[in-house]
Amino acid sequence: MAESTMSVSDHIEICYETFGDEADPAILMIMGLSAPMGWWSTELCESIAARGYRVIRFDNRDTGGSTKLHDRHVGRSDIVRTFLGERRPAPYTISELAGDAFGLLDGLGIERTHLVGASMGGMIAQTMAIERPERVASLTSMMSTTGRRTVGWQHPKLLPTVLARATPSRGAYVQRSLRMQELVGSVTYPTDRREVRERAEETYDRGWSASGVLRQMQATLSQPDRTTDLHRLDLPVCVIHGLEDPMIHPSGGRATAAAVPGSELILLPGLGHDLPRQLYPTFVDAIDRTARRSTDQPPSSCSSDSASSR
Repeated sequence: MAESTMSVSDHIEICYETFGDEADPAILMIMGLSAPMGWWSTELCESIAARGYRVIRFDNRDTGGSTKLHDRHVGRSDIVRTFLGERRPAPYTISELAGDAFGLLDGLGIERTHLVGASMGGMIAQTMAIERPERVASLTSMMSTTGRRTVGWQHPKLLPTVLARATPSRGAYVQRSLRMQELVGSVTYPTDRREVRERAEETYDRGWSASGVLRQMQATLSQPDRTTDLHRLDLPVCVIHGLEDPMIHPSGGRATAAAVPGSELILLPGLGHDLPRQLYPTFVDAIDRTARRSTDQPPSSCSSDSASSR
């Protein structure tokens, strides 16, 4: 279906899109920092829907077609101080981002869903499972972490680019995106520069916000350590992480899997901090397999094996 917008609270509207049959079990796809829903490609969403799911992707607040909170200022000095361990106020929390997602589910009439989250989206998905476990059937956490500062750290080589002042022009944003892909993308599974450029142009045109990136970054840096709460989860969980991820070190994925009893950990050699289409079959199989471990789903006859490691 075409993009739609829904009010999920007094001051937040969320832009979303769905794939598949409304009667099928729902899978909510939650994207990461500064990334609109289109970073879950249409091809990937349709592949998941073909397994018998209603797939929902959406723009978090401060991205894409969703509400931008321009009145809530965050400066780069706030980001640096929080990164160094100083307590600084955040314009909103990961829990509030989780609340937006629950509001979207409420509006769509979905009481219980499977969750898939990447990077910051994984943090949001973990928080949703912790705060409202009765509404979560399964969780797939991709290239994310627990919130504990001693795991899932960022490689120092990224800091100059991440903290550089953004030039608010389309061309500058595209060049920055190409540079970031070079830094965090999967060398083993390269993404064509034209595809990266086209995605960056679409992201900018749909409503990229430099100040929104800072607000999301502050929310991420201010998140709590979820390790103890993750240990209490009683649902199927799969953790996927690239062994070459410079944005969130693989220790973040290992720690997430270690925290959740009975979770599956898939460590992928050569994968960085992206979603290369060469690995779509692996991602789809893992998401489907995890969902079908729940009592909400019947066994599948169309899953194939994927490499996993504990």
